[in-house]
Amino acid sequence: MGLAVFALAGCKSGPPPVPLEQLNAQQMHGHAVFQARCVQCHNDRRDKPLHGPPMVGVFKRPSLPSGAPANDERVKATIVHGHGLMPGMGNTMDQQDLDDLLAYLHTL
Repeated sequence: MGLAVFALAGCKSGPPPVPLEQLNAQQMHGHAVFQARCVQCHNDRRDKPLHGPPMVGVFKRPSLPSGAPANDERVKATIVHGHGLMPGMGNTMDQQDLDDLLAYLHTL
């Protein structure tokens, strides 16, 4: 799996994440959700893996590490139901937090 993460991250670097001070209210709340729920396993502003793949450019890639398309539907399903070692958060995250988290991930 580690090789797949590196292959997806590649050597090419895309545009940097939107600076935090430029995020709107929904995206800022999504950043707070990420900090509370995701940062222990995923980097959001660095393209380096932690326990899980980095989230920088997650929607700029053609697919997720699982091979699924990198779109709202698949990212949301991964967050809600989990995948591999990632636990599902569907029972612990309300719809607004989920929507805000997705809005934030689009800024990366």
